[in-house]
Amino acid sequence: MNLEDQLKKLFPDHEFSNEPETVEEKEHELFVQKEPMICKYEKRKGKATTIISGYEGEDEDFKLLAKEIKNKFAVGGSFKEGEIIIQGDYRDKIMKYLQEKGFKTKRVGG
Repeated sequence: MNLEDQLKKLFPDHEFSNEPETVEEKEHELFVQKEPMICKYEKRKGKATTIISGYEGEDEDFKLLAKEIKNKFAVGGSFKEGEIIIQGDYRDKIMKYLQEKGFKTKRVGG
């Protein structure tokens, strides 16, 4: 007895279709603010980190932005207390990426 026969026994009223289901993913739009986001460089525990702060939208949107940045640049990082913390000095690349997405950025520190 194959899987389809077992499913027919469990759900006799269900009609099977051979068409694949299409799932449309709507891209989430981020809130683009008037004030610039702060992009700064710090050394924490002797290691270089890039910190992005100053986002005025919801935390969930900022978390999605953090995930996009981490995937785009293949780096580690986290989202804590309203800041995106990226491992390494990626200020220039991140600022360029944010500007392409429509954000204003401001470079702070060295």
